[in-house]
Amino acid sequence: MKVQIYILACILTALFTGGCAEQASGQLPVRSEPHVWKSVRITGGGFVDGIVFHPNAPDVRYCRTDMGGAYRWDKEQRQWVSMLDWITYEDSNLVGVESIAVDPADPLGVYLSCGTYTRSSNGAVMISRDGGRTFRRVDMPFTMGGNENGRGNGERMMVDPANTDIIYMGTRLDGLWRSADRGMSWQRVASFPDVSEPSPAGSFPRNQGSGIVFVVFDPATALAGEGCRTIYAGVSLMNRSNLFVSRDAGLSWEALPDQPEAYRPTQACLAKDGALYITYGTNPGPMRMENGAVWKYHTLTGGWEDISPVKPDPAGGLTFGYASVSVDAANPGHLIVSTFGRPLPGRYTEDDIFRSTDGGMTWSSVFGGEVKMDYSLAPYTEFTPLHWMFDIEIDPFDPNHAMFTTGYGGWETFNLADAGKGNAPVRWQIMSTGIEETVPLELYSPAGEGARLISAIGDYGGFTHFDLDKPAPSGSHANPYFGNTNGVAGAEDNPQMVVRVGTVSGHHPGGKPIAYSEDGGQTWLMPLTLPPGERVSNGHIAVSSDGRTWIWTPNRMPAFFTHDKGAGWQPSEGIAPNIRVVADRVDPLRFYGLDRQSGVLYESRDGGEHFSADTVLPPLPQRYGGRGDSRGGQDRVYSVPGREGELWIADYDGLYRRLPGEPLIRLDQVRRMLAFGFGKGSTGDYPALYMIGIVNGVYGFFRSDDVARSWTRINDEAHQYGLVLHITGDPKLYGRVYVGTHGRGILYADPVK
Repeated sequence: MKVQIYILACILTALFTGGCAEQASGQLPVRSEPHVWKSVRITGGGFVDGIVFHPNAPDVRYCRTDMGGAYRWDKEQRQWVSMLDWITYEDSNLVGVESIAVDPADPLGVYLSCGTYTRSSNGAVMISRDGGRTFRRVDMPFTMGGNENGRGNGERMMVDPANTDIIYMGTRLDGLWRSADRGMSWQRVASFPDVSEPSPAGSFPRNQGSGIVFVVFDPATALAGEGCRTIYAGVSLMNRSNLFVSRDAGLSWEALPDQPEAYRPTQACLAKDGALYITYGTNPGPMRMENGAVWKYHTLTGGWEDISPVKPDPAGGLTFGYASVSVDAANPGHLIVSTFGRPLPGRYTEDDIFRSTDGGMTWSSVFGGEVKMDYSLAPYTEFTPLHWMFDIEIDPFDPNHAMFTTGYGGWETFNLADAGKGNAPVRWQIMSTGIEETVPLELYSPAGEGARLISAIGDYGGFTHFDLDKPAPSGSHANPYFGNTNGVAGAEDNPQMVVRVGTVSGHHPGGKPIAYSEDGGQTWLMPLTLPPGERVSNGHIAVSSDGRTWIWTPNRMPAFFTHDKGAGWQPSEGIAPNIRVVADRVDPLRFYGLDRQSGVLYESRDGGEHFSADTVLPPLPQRYGGRGDSRGGQDRVYSVPGREGELWIADYDGLYRRLPGEPLIRLDQVRRMLAFGFGKGSTGDYPALYMIGIVNGVYGFFRSDDVARSWTRINDEAHQYGLVLHITGDPKLYGRVYVGTHGRGILYADPVK
């Protein structure tokens, strides 16, 4: 009976869907095939904005990222392991982690507060009792901003060490919240002062504060059954009270007297001798700070002391702030602080760490002294300055072991005590093994010999991987270095020819926003010229099957072609501006472009010099949205390897195939499309198809081995990765697939054998 109903539904769908001709498959729902999922190793690649050590369990630690989930440390594998790969596309706002809290009485208890943007859906608290392997979700009645300004502040969520049923959480927009049942339910703390910050007229929102940014319990005030009597909460406010205390276990709150108000608090930590250390800046960061300081509050006497290692001088042009502070759990006089936006002359760093062994009376600069940096675990970091040190931590079980975060992962040392002694350098190594937080904007797996994968990456350029399980030894693409790489393409019949386009890195200016390789992405050259116009950059690139013709559509510009490796450029005629062009995979003279808004398919048969137009899909409204991420693989045209003139259109609302000289055919099983690509087929007859979307009512990653007559789901509920942008198969190895995510890097998978 169910089969009959399903077939009837397919027939009705075919009858009542207008426009193009349709192919009714009449197939049963998709089957599943288990795959082994791994990360393509880049290592780091994004902002790790918080590290949390368990105070009572050695080797238990966690870290959070602004848009790529959270990780637990696996001491056996000696690497970080992602904890939120099960987050669905629908819930992708939850992959930005606002704060992490550990249960001091339970080495396996950990809480994540999740929510990427305050303008999006409400956040959630994830509760784990098995060290971050599984979670229970509790939806919250407010939003969070894990990828907003102030994301390096914190920790906003904290468990009471004297009564671990109690948890406090500071929010950006909704005050202070409390749970008395280990996170299962939450109530707003009504007695906490109003710390809302009105938006001044014409003010840029990122110049404002970021709400309640830390909660600190004083264990010296613990009472059995009640928890800590004294609790501190810091608020990202300036020119008004910003540090509050409760001395009755949270029943009432007051501003600390005589507190500094010239800056916004960023982080705080309490030493075992009762000293509360606080870092300040005029902005929550990572937006620019103009001023800042480090203060010490003597909780036993109520006195304040400015212990800033060095002071900014805004009037003299020396502008910076302080981002983070950490104190040795065993030695209250040993602490480190990090600056934000204070470059060191002659050093490739935008920030510094200062260390004190006498409670802040005297300081030494860690990076101003002798240091040795080991880049081997992530070679690309050698050419990226140290920056965004918004969390620094001293291991509570080893004062020589310290970590700091950066905009591309983080670093650690195991000989911190050698700082300032002059007898040995402080040795730093990458701490980010296992963390993958890049945003791939294009994936290219070349046919024939050579690289497995060439990627276009946001913020860090791109990489050529011959071994997917190791970071690219040459680092990110150079000559020039790009910030964003928006497009990368190669010649089907000449895979040694690869071209990439993007934005030249601000740290490595002087290059052109386009480069080409004649050795399969190992080394790069810049063309002699650029297309005419101002701000020519980014966009999309197409390379003919023989590699002789490139068509570049720079961002918001017309398409231009070159037949001589960029020695000269000419505008393509007959194609609208800002249209992504792709090459035919067989005929070097044929190119295609899709304007999804107008429903027009463009085609050139003379190497991109002229295009003809054909309306093949119903036009969309003038203002259209909600069709997936604009950087993703939907609403695009794809040419088929080995098939001249054959195209697939991955429309957000479905999938279409066009054979040469025929109208589009709609593949009726697909009702949502987010990404599409080809890979080596199971036979030599036709390439495998890969897609991300909804097939027969099921969301997932899929492969078809029979030209879309049926689909096999290749991921499962544990491997969803939130927001995903791209998918493509490997043309050299059947079954291998690559997936590009929004903040979880590049994943690859092979079928279980």
